[in-house]
Order: sequence, then structure tokens, then C-alpha cells
Amino acid sequence: MARTALTREEVLDTAAELVRQHGPDALTMRGLAARLGTAVTSIYWHVGNRESLLDALVERTVREMGAIRPTGRTPATRIVSVARQLRLELLARPHLIAMVHERGLTERMFLPAQRALVHEVHTAGLRGARAAEAVRAVQFQIVGFVLVERNQERAPVQSPGQDTLWDTETAEDDPGLARALARPARPDKLFAASVRALVDSLLTQAGTRTSAT
Repeated sequence: MARTALTREEVLDTAAELVRQHGPDALTMRGLAARLGTAVTSIYWHVGNRESLLDALVERTVREMGAIRPTGRTPATRIVSVARQLRLELLARPHLIAMVHERGLTERMFLPAQRALVHEVHTAGLRGARAAEAVRAVQFQIVGFVLVERNQERAPVQSPGQDTLWDTETAEDDPGLARALARPARPDKLFAASVRALVDSLLTQAGTRTSAT
């Protein structure tokens, strides 16, 4: 027997989870109805047709990305916190982000995070073109890092791998470097270190030598 109690948010939650797991091509109205234990007509009543459902998921994704809020005591720390949150949000929903991009809403999606960054670089003393450069540099760092991570996830197994390619000779007689490069990269740590270095460099332009810790 089909269920009767169903809300629009429940439909969107389940649809978003299907897209996260399997991509938009896996989202069918019949499959969604089966997952929810309801009739297809009930899905149409709540969200319209499949295209309307995809539009609703895109709009919801844009809203969720706008929930990023900076944390920390200094502008540098708060900028790094925005960068970390934005990276995690992008990594968590690649298929939904791709749908946002396909509908030409990428700039709108990034606007709340950009405005948070603008506030922090203003607080740090950067204005005008330098402030814009700092905001874009941080954004490009985030997006570029995410693209590299996504590419590595899809890449085939490498042979030979890092563990056999790096030795004392290839590392120019630096065994510590060889050992480190032979180990898999730690994306979270690497991202934090690279963003901290970038932010400190950018804020130094305004005479703000604040360490992002």
C-alpha cells in the first residue's frame, strides 16, 4: 500500500541523496517513488515533473552553499575557515554542483562565500583591486584543489607508484623528503597549509602579518 504522508522536503532530501550517490541520470520519477514508498503521482504533486525536480535541487544546493559562515578571531583565520568549509561542501556534492554549473548558476552559488571573504579582507585592510585579487585567489585555490582531488579519485591505479618512484637519488639526497613523497598525500593537511600560506601572503600586502592558525 502506498504511503500517504509525504512532504516536499522529504522528496527533495531523497532525490538529493540519489544524485549524490549515483548522479542525475540515476534520478527517475519511478525510482524516486519506489525509494519513498509512494506513488509516482504523489511525487509529481509535490515537485512537478523531473525537470522541475532538478531545478528545485539546484536551487536548494545554491541555498545550502550560502550557509557557510566564517569562524575564528582574526581575518586570516576566518578566511581559512571559509575556504575549508567551501572545499568540504564542494567535495560532498559533486553531482549537484555540476548541475548548478550546467544551469549557469555557479557565480550565484559562490556569491555568499565571496561576500564573506570580502568582509574579512576589508577587515584586514585590503581595498579595491587588491581586495578583489585576494578574494579571487582564495576562491581559485579552493576550486583548483577540489578539481585535483576529484581527478585523483577517478584516476587509474598508478604503476609505478609514488612509493617506488621516490628514493634518495630522485629526492636529491634528501631522505626525509623521499620518505614523505613516497607516502600518500594528506589532502586536508595539504589544503590547510597551502591556504594558510596564500592568505598570509595576501594579507601581508596590507601590512597584516597575521598567522592563520
